[in-house]
This record gives sequence, C-alpha cells and structure tokens, in this order.
Amino acid sequence: MAMGMAVGKRAEILLVSMAYIYLVLSVGASHKVGREEEEEAEADRITELPGQPKVSFQHYSGYVTVNQVAGRALFYWFTESVHHPDSKPLVIWLNGGPGCSSVAYGASEEIGPFRLNKTGSGLYLNKFSWNTVANLLFLETPAGVGFSYTNTSSDLFDTGDQRTAMDSLEFIIRWLDRFPRYKQREIYLTGESYAGHYVPQLAKEIMTYNSRTKQPINLKGIMVGNAVTDNYYDNLGTVAYWWSHAMISDSTYRQLLNKCDFHQEQESNECESVYSYAMDQEFGNIDQYNIYAPPCNNSDGVGATHRILHLPNRPHPIFRRISGYDPCTEKYAEIYYNRPDVQKALHANTTKIPYKWTACSESLNRNWNDTAVSILPIYKEMIAGGLRIWVYSGDVDSVVPVTATRLSLAQLKLTSKIPWYPWYVKKQVGGWTEVYEGLTFATVRGAGHEVPLFKPRAALQLFKSFLSGHPLPKS
Repeated sequence: MAMGMAVGKRAEILLVSMAYIYLVLSVGASHKVGREEEEEAEADRITELPGQPKVSFQHYSGYVTVNQVAGRALFYWFTESVHHPDSKPLVIWLNGGPGCSSVAYGASEEIGPFRLNKTGSGLYLNKFSWNTVANLLFLETPAGVGFSYTNTSSDLFDTGDQRTAMDSLEFIIRWLDRFPRYKQREIYLTGESYAGHYVPQLAKEIMTYNSRTKQPINLKGIMVGNAVTDNYYDNLGTVAYWWSHAMISDSTYRQLLNKCDFHQEQESNECESVYSYAMDQEFGNIDQYNIYAPPCNNSDGVGATHRILHLPNRPHPIFRRISGYDPCTEKYAEIYYNRPDVQKALHANTTKIPYKWTACSESLNRNWNDTAVSILPIYKEMIAGGLRIWVYSGDVDSVVPVTATRLSLAQLKLTSKIPWYPWYVKKQVGGWTEVYEGLTFATVRGAGHEVPLFKPRAALQLFKSFLSGHPLPKS
C-alpha cells in the first residue's frame, strides 16, 4: 500500500513537472511568436515617402501571404489615426473594378491622408482624410491588382468573387496577427463600386469564420458607395437614370427596355448594338462617372487615362475617363507609384513584378470568371446578424447611379424608421437620407462615382455619422 502511494506521488510530481515545462515552453514560444510579429510590423513601418509632408501619425505598408502554395500575397497600406489611434476603430477600404487599386483610388484621391501632386513628384495633405477619425487599412485585392501578386500565373485568368472574399479574409486574420493590438478593435468594411460585391461578401465570410472560431473578428458594420448590388435592378435603374438625365433619347430608352433582357448573363446582339449606339452617338464626350464634370484630356501632356468598371450583363466592360476636381489624378498615381524610390519606401514590388504598376488591371477584369447575380441575399444575412449597414450614392454618377441602388434596395422591403429628409453639412444640403430597420441609405448631392473625391467634406460627415451610428444631421 505504502509503495503504491509512493509511486502515485512520483507520478503526480512527474505530471506537474511536465506541465510546468510545457507552460514554460509555450510561454517562450508565444513570446517568440510575439517578437516575430512585432518585428514584421516594425519592418513594414514607413519612415517617409518621397515628397511626403511631415505627419504626426504612423503608417505601414507591405505584403501578407494569403496562399503559401500558390504564392499569392496581398499588398496593404495602413495609416493610423491622427488622434488617439489606440482608441479608434479599424476601417478597411476596398476599391472595385474588379481589378482596381485601393492605393490608387481610396488612398490617393479619396479618403487617405495624402493627395498626389500633378507631376507625380510628391504628396500634400488631405484635410478631409478619414484617418482624422479612424485607422485606415487600404487593401489591394485580389492578387494581380496594384502591387498584390501571385506566383501562379493561372490565378490571373481564374479569379472572381469567391476567391477574392476568401483571400481577403485570410489577409485580415494574418494582418491582425501581425498587428495584435487591433485584434479586439471594432472593425468596419468600406468601399465603392464593384466593392459592392467585395464588402458584403467579405462580411459574410467573416460572419461564417466567427461562428466557428474562439477568436472572432470584431466586425461591427459595413458602408458601401455607388455599389454594384443586383444585376437586374442595377441595369434597369441605370437605363432609367440615362433617360431621366437626358443622356439618351426616348427612342433609345424604349429600345433598351424592349431588346435587353437584364435577367440574362449575356445580352443579345440587338441589345449590345443599342448600348453601343447610346454611348457612341448620344452620350457625347462626357465623363460617365460624373456627368457634369469635365473629362481628362491631353492638354497637360500626361495623356488621357481610362477607368475599368465591370458590370455583369453589360455587353462589355466600360472604359471611360476618370474625372473630379482634377480629372487626371489616376495618371499622377501611375507616375508616382512606378518610381523605384517610392516602391522602396512602401516596401512594394519586392519580387520585381514583370509589369508596370497600374491603377487598374485590364487583363484581370477581362478574365473575371465568378460574379454573383445579386448581393441582396447577403444583405438579409448581415441585417439578421446585427451589422450596421450604410449604403450611399453620389447622385451625378451614371455608371452605378442612385436610381439603380434605390431599385435594388427596395427589393429588401425594409420598414422605414426615419422617413426621407435632407441632411446638412456647413449649412448646405449635403444630400438626402432615409433610415430603415437594419439599413441607412443616403445620397450625396453633386457627387460622382467616387464620392469622397468630388465632395470630401460631405463624405467625411457621412463617415463620422456612420461610425457613431447616428442619423445624418438634419440641420
């Protein structure tokens, strides 16, 4: 009996000792991992970009590998909030296309802290930057967009909505490992145009991931602007916008409604010919992304530039010139981000991609193989999941116009909480809004496809109201 007790005691001591050793090794391993993550984050810190004005905030950029086997890595640029970054939410911004860069658009001409000089020689501060109230993470997705790359060339010819959502989720998980101080932070997803697919689809992947993990991502809401939402209603609403804004004739409007079946994946030759006639003969030399703004031309010597928009059920992707207060900003981005000293400062193009950095990838856009017919079912899931959802529309965009978005959202049949009213910024009507059960919709008066480019002050007010969860100001 005594011998049995002694053996049991020795076994107990051995188990305790093994547990202690395991704890020490685990702590040591976690400290090692923690140090490696800190070192990775520190290596991504941007000391100073060429031509950058002095700033008080930290910013980082670099790569996160999202698929080791294929060699897919996504590029990001992260700018901390100007004030109290430790208490501010993390806002992730995605541009659409598909195939367009969040660095070129979101970061450099919309909501980021810097604007580009005309010559591509440097930067100046954007006083309406969204990093005045939040930490901003710009993600170039999918691989093949901007500086993001893949070592498997077939990826560029076989991508679409689903892989983009999965890779973006993997990016967020690994990025949060690299910046663990943001793991418990409130996270919001934002974007525009074809990010009307990216953002809700990523939100859905996060909700699924959260349902089966012990370390959920603290996703609180989404906000999308001039967002591609539903094939049928987007196309119907776009044709209605063209007619109601006198861009097309009565005859062309009737022909589009009669000859085009917006339910079909591929339109008939008769439908395509009517589209082509409208664009070539009736639109005139306008910028479809802001029908009242002058298009970029060759007078400054930098050449005209083109934007890609992929809309399913259109006869072909629409290539049109970018516009804004300065309609040639896309070209300045392509000058600046192809500079070797800029790429070095950004820790970008480390694998020496065999092509120039471009604001949009035409080949990726042409080879987009997987696109959802409608995002409305995901809206229902997000509403049921309690996410804060805001949708906004610049009302002079004819590519994904306000009429398209209103027709699409009407299919959700939501109950109105606060009826339609004008909202204000600096004592002027900034637009109109309605608050529904589960969703807020707002227009931005006089803004084109890229709302923060055309109406930066109003866009910042919109963003502040979204983050606070309060309706837009009535006075």
